Order: sequence, then structure tokens, then C-alpha cells
Amino acid sequence: MNTIDSSTPAEAARLLPELDAERLLADLLTARDHLWDEQSSHENGRVSRWAEQDWRCLPVRSPGGDKTRTDPGGPGSAEFADTEWLDDMPYVREILHAIPGPLYAARFLDLGPGVIGYRHCDAKFAPDWGLARLHIPVITHEEASLDLDGEIHRWQPGEFWFGDFSRKHQIQNLGPEHRVHLVVDVLVTPELARLFPADWADYFDGPDVLYNRPGVATTGQERKAARCSFDAPEHLLEIEVFGSLTGAQPQAGFGIVDTGTELAVRSPQDHLFPLVALGGNEYRLVGWSEERTITTRLDGPRPEVELTYRKGRESTRLAVPATPTP
Repeated sequence: MNTIDSSTPAEAARLLPELDAERLLADLLTARDHLWDEQSSHENGRVSRWAEQDWRCLPVRSPGGDKTRTDPGGPGSAEFADTEWLDDMPYVREILHAIPGPLYAARFLDLGPGVIGYRHCDAKFAPDWGLARLHIPVITHEEASLDLDGEIHRWQPGEFWFGDFSRKHQIQNLGPEHRVHLVVDVLVTPELARLFPADWADYFDGPDVLYNRPGVATTGQERKAARCSFDAPEHLLEIEVFGSLTGAQPQAGFGIVDTGTELAVRSPQDHLFPLVALGGNEYRLVGWSEERTITTRLDGPRPEVELTYRKGRESTRLAVPATPTP
């Protein structure tokens, strides 16, 4: 049952190419002597919950390349970078660098024996919102499974899978051995779509997929000209919220500031959410997709900021007054 209205043709798809299971395992074994940390979550710009079960993580790509970050990151994070664990994993590095899209987190996730995860959705992790979560099994067995939207999957080493984890899902490992997958988050691009089966072509050619544009560099002068303050719906930075830009709703004060190296949105709680420039004074949040963007128009007689929320090619926009700041 698809409870949050993503439009993918199926709950999962096996991707190209076929991978070398033995080389993947050899890379993984370079880090098995290290005690992995508990898997964690990211919410509202901060690391939040830690796993209460035997659910451990080794990050090979993380916000800022921090080898202790076991969460998937998100808005409010630093730009993603490889961690030092990847230095001894040449095949994994080769696989990651060949994925045709901007990479976010890449994590080995180890589900311990006897663990049954809770059923949940990963909000907006589907191409409808410009994001994809990919799985590369490394160690598994018949008693380890994934229930994805009511379909039971037992993906095997050497396979490469996309799962629509915006749908309800639950993992379980009822056997005596560990189950380890490499989980990779990536922004959706036309090039990434070519890894999918041919029967997904109509979906990727249709209106339901949100493709992301590459970021562009900004100059110091451009950053200076974008600084402002504005009021907006308070859920602007709460990306897991399926908020609306229309109708009466609680407002909060935000600002766009120049940190000296990049632009960032300052939240009402005084936390900075770095931005990626897309051109034309439009920006998305670092660690997120073009599901929501901010466009500044500050040089006219009525300075304003335009907020855009997207799903596929559909969009909702709201222009709000802005005050340029020195």
C-alpha cells in the first residue's frame, strides 16, 4: 500500500550494471575490525535519533566527510564528501564515482541477527521529489528480507537496486548471521534514469519525475546582493513536512546570509542551512533536492523572495516581501 502518493511504476527496480560480489566483500572486510557505530537519523538540520537495535553503520560518504556521521544527512548539513574509510575500498569508490548523479550519503548498514525493524516511510525519498535511494547487497541470506509496500524482497550480492522507500517498508533479519547493504542516496538526473529497466522509460519521460539541475558557482558580489530577511510559512525548512504555500498558516522569520564562502538560510532558531545556487538567483538547500527552492528578487521597487515547492513537474509558488540586509 503506497500511503504517501509517490508515482513510481513499482516499489523497486533492479538497475544496471551487474556488480562484482567478491570485490565488494573484499572492500567491506577492510573495515570489519572496527566497531561500527549505531545508525542515526537527521531531522531539522541536526542528528536526532539513534538506533535502539543492533543496526550499525559505516559511512563511506557523509556530510563534510565526517567518518562518525552515521545519519543520511539532509538540509543543514555540510556538503557531502568521501570519508577516510573509502581510502581502502577501491571497488566501492569506483562504483560510487560511476553513479551518474550528485551523491549524498553512502553507508554500509549492518542489520544484526534477530533484528526486526519498525515499519515506516522515508519521506519524499522517491524520484517524484528528486531523490533516489539505491541498495547494493554485500552480505545476506534467505532469512533476511525487506517488506517494501507489501512485496517481500531478498536482494542478492552483486545486484544493484532502487527501492521506493517513500512507501511503507520494514526490514528483518531472522537468521543467525549479519545482513550488510551499501545504501547510496543520490539526486535524480536524466543520466541516472538510464540505469533503470526499459519499462520505466515512460515514467522517467513523464511529468511525475523531478530532475535536478547542477549547481553553479557564486561570486562574492552575488552573495552580498542576496542577503535579506523575510517571513514565510514556518515549515519552510522542515523538508519531511508535506506543507502548503497557500492558505493561512503560522509564519516565522528567516534570513539569507553570506557566511563568507556560501549563502545560507538562517532559521528562526538561528541555525544555518547552506544553499546551492542554481542560476537566476534561485537556490536549493544543501543536502536536499529541488523539491523546494528559494529565489531572490531584491533589486526592484518591491524586493521579494519567491518560495517554490515541487513534486515532479508540478509546483506551488509563493512570493513574500523581503528586506535587503547590509
